[in-house]
Amino acid sequence: MSNAPNIPALSDLLAGCLRNHRQSQELLYRQFYGYAMSICLRYSPTREGALEVVNDGFLKVFTRLDQYDSAQPFKGWLRRILINAAIDHYRQEVRHHYHDTIEQAEPTAVSPSADAFSLLAHEDLLKLIQRLSPAYRLVFNLYVMDGFTHDEIADQLGITVGASKSNLARARENLRQLLKQLNHDEYARANR
Repeated sequence: MSNAPNIPALSDLLAGCLRNHRQSQELLYRQFYGYAMSICLRYSPTREGALEVVNDGFLKVFTRLDQYDSAQPFKGWLRRILINAAIDHYRQEVRHHYHDTIEQAEPTAVSPSADAFSLLAHEDLLKLIQRLSPAYRLVFNLYVMDGFTHDEIADQLGITVGASKSNLARARENLRQLLKQLNHDEYARANR
């Protein structure tokens, strides 16, 4: 006999959430918390910031659940809500952040170390991404991790397509520099 708690089916949880049933909301939050944090950590420089985005996202889920189409996967709908919550959070935190235009971006050459990202552990890569500036981190995540096009990113963020491309290029270059520094630091520690 299993000691696992009796967790209601997703459809029952969603129905309870539609009735503003607090226990259903708490169970839904707990069931999808890990998934939500994994998305929001990519968009936030800190765990606390990611938690804020998760909570904002779940608030939107609970207030807009009547818009959810049950014929579609819930995780996909939740993911979209969380990404939009991260974008909203970005807009609140960095309202007047300067975005480079494509003309201002320095050309970047693709280096052989670009494949080094595949050698990093997920946690290490996440830490490097979190060190990017908010604008670069947001565009990098939307484009590379979530598959948005530059047109979609520009529309979502209210920037030009050129600014989106520039921010992506600079994010990649900053990640290369951070990776180079990480490799240099590890080499120096190994040779002490």
